[in-house]
Amino acid sequence: MRSRFVRIAPNEVAIADPEALKTIYSAHSGFVKTDFYLPFRASWGRYADAFTNLDERQHMERRRIVNKLYSMSNIVSLESGIDKCIEELTRKLNQCAHTEDCIDLASWVQWYAFDVIGQLFFSHPFGFLEHAHDHAGYIRALDLVVPLIAVACVMPAYIRPVFLLVGILVPRISKAMRALKHIEHASEACVVERQQLHNNIVADKHAPTDMLESFFAIVRKREERADFGSTEVKMEVYGAFIAGSDTTAAAITAILYYLLRNPPAYEKLTAEIDEAVEAGLLSPVIQYHEAIGLDYLSACCKEGMRLHPSVGMTLPRHVPAGGAVISGEWFPGGTRVGVNAAVVQRSQSIFGENPDDFKPERWLGAGAAKMERYMFQFGAGSRTCIGKNISLCEMYKAIPQLLRQFQLELVKAEWETRNYWFNKPAKVHVRVRPRKCGHAL
Repeated sequence: MRSRFVRIAPNEVAIADPEALKTIYSAHSGFVKTDFYLPFRASWGRYADAFTNLDERQHMERRRIVNKLYSMSNIVSLESGIDKCIEELTRKLNQCAHTEDCIDLASWVQWYAFDVIGQLFFSHPFGFLEHAHDHAGYIRALDLVVPLIAVACVMPAYIRPVFLLVGILVPRISKAMRALKHIEHASEACVVERQQLHNNIVADKHAPTDMLESFFAIVRKREERADFGSTEVKMEVYGAFIAGSDTTAAAITAILYYLLRNPPAYEKLTAEIDEAVEAGLLSPVIQYHEAIGLDYLSACCKEGMRLHPSVGMTLPRHVPAGGAVISGEWFPGGTRVGVNAAVVQRSQSIFGENPDDFKPERWLGAGAAKMERYMFQFGAGSRTCIGKNISLCEMYKAIPQLLRQFQLELVKAEWETRNYWFNKPAKVHVRVRPRKCGHAL
């Protein structure tokens, strides 16, 4: 019999009970973030970023400043930029489809996700898709630095400085630390470039329409308060570099992988897409508002994220002073507790029979609303991932577009994944063929 409670450190317990989500992570629960998150914090910021801020009040105040920019309505207003990335992705895959070579779907999807960040934030893609490679080594840098940060997160705080100091002598760790600097410098360069553009334009009407420009609009609006300046803009850009591509790419790749492993679901989804095309319901590049009207697509996306959440570790919190009851057990104040999405999202009591199976139909029944309340792939409560809407928009647009235009076939049934914080698909080899409504060419 599986235990709901697993002690993973002297003062930390991982809890495998969906009911613990509301107790621990709901807004105003009193369970605050632990120092686990601090290694992700940039050392140069005036204020902690939304992810690493341990002060609940300050987190709320700081997040309120930028929340509107991450709303779905604002992301959709920039949707034409995502369209450009989808057009480039499908153009490149169409070239691949006319060869006998297989492709690594995971790489192409991450290139797409990174280029979308470039388009949304800076009005131009980085060039991952155009050149079909890791632009400026950003992905390699993240693959080096995220495992290092994850290791630092799980060790006691007093050991971290020693770990990093000694790490300078270890080639892999020192390389990861240089990679982190590379990401910091890239973030700063993007901000400085825009500041220089501002110095050269006559009026705001000549400025780009993107996330970065919106951040600078906040700077100008709050100039007298002096609480959001170029350093804070750089922090937002840095966060996009660190977390903007891996999480989205992992989700999209996982959904496509599970569809390819389950031909009946794959065929049912392509049939839904074809019917929508024939009914004139889909634009040449599928729009977000059109995609969310495809019920089976939504079911497949939710099911893929359920089975493969992009973050594969617990998200620890401190039990409030005085202690608390969690899932029927009392925990003293100060105890570190957390839930892992990859565990609770396979709970039979919530998600029904055969929770380890990919079954999109479970989301089409009467219990869908209840299941939705226990999905934890984007976090929960006031700490829900700030980039959630960017990720969803990318996902709901790219998946039906790919299945509409291409017939995908797995070369190898089993995939490779690596979990160093991000639960990242490493290799998903597929063959690609051109497709028109109803059949492959």
